[in-house]
Amino acid sequence: MNYPENYKYSKSHEWVLPDGEGTVRIGLTDYAQKALGDLVFVNLPEPEDRVSAGEPFGDVESVKAVSDVYSPVTGIVEAVNEELLDSPELINSDANEAWLIKVKDITDQEELMDAAAYEAFVEGLE
Repeated sequence: MNYPENYKYSKSHEWVLPDGEGTVRIGLTDYAQKALGDLVFVNLPEPEDRVSAGEPFGDVESVKAVSDVYSPVTGIVEAVNEELLDSPELINSDANEAWLIKVKDITDQEELMDAAAYEAFVEGLE
């Protein structure tokens, strides 16, 4: 599985990528998309919605199940990846590029892991 070094990871299998402008992009990890299987639907918040660290902000539906997606940070949704609403399978194609939301005005975040720690965490689950 592929876990880029410059990303941070949550125990609920989301990745966080700071963009250097005070915002972060959030997406599902490669581990999560493989565990879920083929994604067929994505439900995301609206721009300007508030998200809270450790709380669900949306969900994804696969051929297997519907799963909540949790925010690793507290802040305001700046943008939503509209492309995923029509093509959720892009997450399966490249989970590390298929961001779900961009969050600004971050006031809190969960304890996040670097790539090596997340990889060790995932190996412990298998």
